[in-house]
Amino acid sequence: MSHHHQTVRTPSLFSLRRGLVPFRRSPIASVLAGAALLASGSLHAADGPSVAELQAEITRLKEIIAKQAISNAPTTPAAPTTPVAAGQAGSSANPTAAQAGKTAAPEEVDTLGAVTIRSRNRIERLQDVPLSVSVVTGKELDRLQATDIGAIAQRVSNVSWNQGNQRTSSLSIRGIGKQGQTEAQDPSVGLIVDGVNYAYNALSSSYDFTDVDAIEVTRGPQGTLLGKNTSVGVINVTTRRPSFTPDASYSLSFGQNDTVQGRFSAGGPIIDDLLAWRGTLSVSKGAGDITNLYNKNITYTNKDRVSGRVQFLLTPTKDFSARFAFDAQPRGGETTNGRTINTATPTTYANGSANTLSTDASVRLGRRWFTQQSNYTYLRDYLNGGGQNAVNNDYQRPLVTGSNGASAELNWNLGTHTLTSITAYKDYHFNAVNDEGTPFDIYRNSGGFWNDYRQSSQELRLTSQPGGKVDYQTGLFFLDVTNSADYRRQWANDAGAWFANASQYSTLDKDGAGRYLLQNSLDGLNMSFNSPAGLQKIRNKSAAAFAQADWHLSDDFTLTTGLRYTYENRKNTASTLLKEYGNAPELNPVAINGVQLGGFSSNGTGLLNAGNTDSQLALADLTASKYFGTTITGAAGSAYNILTAAQKAQVAAAKALRQSQIGVLFNPVQAEAFKGGLPALVISPSYKINDNVTGYASWQYGEKAGISQVTNGVSNLVKAEKTSAFEFGLKSALLDNKLILNAALFVMDIKDYQQAVRVLDVYTTGLNNDGTNYYTSATGNVPKVRAQGLEIDGVYSGLPNTLVRFSGAYNDARYKSFSNSAQPAENGYTGAAPYRDVSGQALPGAAKYSLNVGIDYRIPVLGNREFHASTNTLYSSKYNSDNALSDYGWIPSKSITDIAIGIGSRNQSYDLSLVVKNAFNDNTPLLKTWNSFTPAVPRWVGITLSGKL
Repeated sequence: MSHHHQTVRTPSLFSLRRGLVPFRRSPIASVLAGAALLASGSLHAADGPSVAELQAEITRLKEIIAKQAISNAPTTPAAPTTPVAAGQAGSSANPTAAQAGKTAAPEEVDTLGAVTIRSRNRIERLQDVPLSVSVVTGKELDRLQATDIGAIAQRVSNVSWNQGNQRTSSLSIRGIGKQGQTEAQDPSVGLIVDGVNYAYNALSSSYDFTDVDAIEVTRGPQGTLLGKNTSVGVINVTTRRPSFTPDASYSLSFGQNDTVQGRFSAGGPIIDDLLAWRGTLSVSKGAGDITNLYNKNITYTNKDRVSGRVQFLLTPTKDFSARFAFDAQPRGGETTNGRTINTATPTTYANGSANTLSTDASVRLGRRWFTQQSNYTYLRDYLNGGGQNAVNNDYQRPLVTGSNGASAELNWNLGTHTLTSITAYKDYHFNAVNDEGTPFDIYRNSGGFWNDYRQSSQELRLTSQPGGKVDYQTGLFFLDVTNSADYRRQWANDAGAWFANASQYSTLDKDGAGRYLLQNSLDGLNMSFNSPAGLQKIRNKSAAAFAQADWHLSDDFTLTTGLRYTYENRKNTASTLLKEYGNAPELNPVAINGVQLGGFSSNGTGLLNAGNTDSQLALADLTASKYFGTTITGAAGSAYNILTAAQKAQVAAAKALRQSQIGVLFNPVQAEAFKGGLPALVISPSYKINDNVTGYASWQYGEKAGISQVTNGVSNLVKAEKTSAFEFGLKSALLDNKLILNAALFVMDIKDYQQAVRVLDVYTTGLNNDGTNYYTSATGNVPKVRAQGLEIDGVYSGLPNTLVRFSGAYNDARYKSFSNSAQPAENGYTGAAPYRDVSGQALPGAAKYSLNVGIDYRIPVLGNREFHASTNTLYSSKYNSDNALSDYGWIPSKSITDIAIGIGSRNQSYDLSLVVKNAFNDNTPLLKTWNSFTPAVPRWVGITLSGKL
């Protein structure tokens, strides 16, 4: 018998005690069930048997599993799975989807499992799957109030949530993916929720994952089995599914910073044996730890999330089932941008030359314009959070996000095959209004995106019944994405005094007329600003065919092969424009890059140039009258011409200031489309060395689509990213099955890695036309990147009443070839090259060492009650948080520990827990630059009352 066929069909404790056919729950939950049976002496069944009874039962089952004596006969109870989970129906290890939904759901167990997973889209033993995989249970997340994607990432080694705002945050695996986040770019790490691919990282960043069954992380390129192709890995979230057994659960938390969190989930039959439902409602409200002194009702980072999900399971026949899911998160505001504490800018550059600080806040706030308000100073209020870990700005607003989604999953049992269809829709809205960080009226929006994102997807998948010499899956996947992005910027009254250079400021701040020009130069100016374009209309279409097969060449040797071909058609139309001219349209340039702005033509000293039309001359006269009181008489232009040289110089300074802030403008440009095929493949042999040890090797290859984009009004196509990953791993059950230990050595090479690079600025080079090449930063390709190291995952149950879950990684992620990286801030001295070579340096955000340890202790007390204590610690070694690898960007090693201690009934009708996040108050900054840092989120303490109804 092939070891691959020996999917362990371990009945749940619940079903063993009561003789029930197990409820078909998700393969992730089966992972957890396996761990409980292999590695736990302290878990209990739902009806609360004695510890001695349970331990005896577990010991018996351990022996059965260790001897691999569980039969594949049809009468053997199936591995518990979720009803009609994507891609599961049709496995001989499962009842039909319709039957599955009609049986009772056993209690979810609590640990990392060793029996079955869904990473290859069918139920398999984790120990037999030739991949580096980590699993976190829903109950572990619940106990420690880990509901957002950042908290989830803390529970898995070699996975990082890279702090930004709701749009710019990103996931990385093995140090890859920190910088992969633009509107037109695919994420490096895929996210799948209940079978639906989220093709935009922002979809996950402001969402609470509640009523979760389990979360699984699979490393390396993916795509030969299902969904969207990804270049470095995928995170698969499975929520709890509908069943015909009624149940309801609740959780209510109160904590520091006015925090209130409520969760409620319920489900059961609507029409017996035909239609069931499950609904979840989640509310999170709370203030942040940093206060905005200008408006103390705005705090950083607050929580304002309300989300709901409802699912329906339809089982009209034993061979067909359908699950319909709908989710909504109404728009809410959370202040993440601006969580920045300013520090003094160094006065010397890296080469020892002096930094004149000409554009630094210390110089700007020292100008008469700003010192008039003596209650605010640079030293006392701007630096170091004003001494009280606070910020003080007038126009920062919470970032508003919201999303909606719907999906239909249909499963047909065709006898020898299962056909699955998943149709899904998801949208996302993002709106940011930001400030420059002072209480002065400089920006009414210092730059913030307005995004409306929509995606529609269709997946068709055909899965063979396992048990023959070849098990296979094949399918089609289609994705249609539209993303409308508007990067908005608006200036205000004090902007001119802030942005004027030293010469412009001294010229304009001499008298009342000059100050009027200084104020009006930028006040009310409103743009779709060039970053990387003002307006982007992005359209991505993707179509793919994929297949994967397991070739059982002997009882102990299996070869997995997979192939995918994706065709991408990605388009982008971009423009940058002025929306409103503000208080001084007369100060506009005549035109910028062919975009007509209606100003009059004058030189650097303010003298009128030849060639002005009568209407332009009239506008010049209006300018003279508005700012200097000149009477408009005579021929057009005469009123302006009688201004003094000093007055004309003031007009010239105001016009130059205005034009410098407007920057690049361009009419709509159709970027060069990315069209082409992206192959992906996997070759993975595995060999069962003995009953307790399986070895494997794998080669995974995948590509990420190129990017259709515009840089300063010029098309700048980015090439596809190509990833080749090799793994050598062992999966083992040791110490009489008390220790489950999996380890993988990996090498991952990436060609044309997509991130910010320095590129030739065609626009500025052509504009200046002085024989000099000018450069700018834009998303581009790094020639070669490599990540290599070791990953381990394990669970140990050799301590009484205790389960220890651990994972760790050594990861060396470096640029193998990168000669055109942006210069860090400390290299901003005169004469510095426009870019530098960072080949051989570690990638930003890539810690060399990471370790995660979770401990769960449970013991019966006071009759039918149970005391429990859980903890999770994540350790990370130092890494550089700056994309340009600044010497000031290093984050030292840190560890974050979360703790939960509580007591509850053994039948789970109630539980009261004390939850402490960041228990030891690690204050290591999240990000650092040479003159600012983003502070850590401090310790949080709360209580949680939860239970089942």
